[in-house]
This record gives sequence, structure tokens and C-alpha cells, in this order.
Amino acid sequence: MSRTWVLPVIIAALAALAVAALGATITDLGPWYQTLAKPDWTPPDPAFGLGWTVIFTLTAMAAVTAWRAAPTSQVSDTLIGLFAFNAFLNITWSLLFFRMQRPDWAFAELMLLWLSILALIIVCSRYSKLAGLLLLPYLIWVSFAGTLNWHVIELNGPFN
Repeated sequence: MSRTWVLPVIIAALAALAVAALGATITDLGPWYQTLAKPDWTPPDPAFGLGWTVIFTLTAMAAVTAWRAAPTSQVSDTLIGLFAFNAFLNITWSLLFFRMQRPDWAFAELMLLWLSILALIIVCSRYSKLAGLLLLPYLIWVSFAGTLNWHVIELNGPFN
């Protein structure tokens, strides 16, 4: 790894860890969540932690790869803004679903999260095909989570 990669990798790793830690802190798998009716195909709880670990790792790699390929500082700033907005939406979903116990609101917000991932893929791919590819598992994961979220609404709603 060349010296010019060290600082961006450290920053991306710390940002991913911060988003993951905040999301984990907000996520409450206590009695409310445990009593929700869920589809039979719901993965076991530990699978989510593993899945998010992989997603955050790939996303950090995509961020560094796209940032390094950006032709100007304006493009770099735009990429950082898009990743930051995506992180905000990611954390907000956990807040809505787990803390506010509103899967219905979380699902609506998840559509924005999904669109932000698609935007990241499109923008990052302009500068690095690899960065765009590294984000595809994130889109797939959130698509799966959205399907699961929708079924939780159907099985348990309405929410107040």
C-alpha cells in the first residue's frame, strides 16, 4: 500500500466503524423486537452483524477507491458528501425501526437509503468501476432488508 493510501484508508475505516458503532448502539433487539412476527425466512440475528461488517468494509473500500480516482477536489468533496448522507440515512433507519419502533416509517426512509446507495454506485462508477462494484452488495443487502422490513409491517401493523 502506497503512502498516499494510508490516510484515506484510516479515515474511511474510522468513519465505517463510527457508523457501525452508532447503528449498533441504536439497535435494540430486546422484547419489542423479539415479539414481532417475522417471516420464516428471517436470518438469525448474528447474520445481520456479519452482513453489516462485510457491507461496511466494502463500502469503506469503495469510498477510498472512488475518492482516490476523483479527478478534482470538487468531485472528492461531492463523494464525501454522498457517503456522509448515506451514513446518516443508514443510522436513521435503525433509529426509526428499533428506537421509535416504527417499521412503517423505517420502510419509507429505507427507500431513500436505497436511492442513496444507487446514487453512490452511479457516481462512484464514473470514476472507478471497482468502487461501483464494491457497493453492489450493499444495494442487494438493503433490498433484502427492505423486503424483510415490509413483511414485518404486513405481519404486525398498524404501528402507533
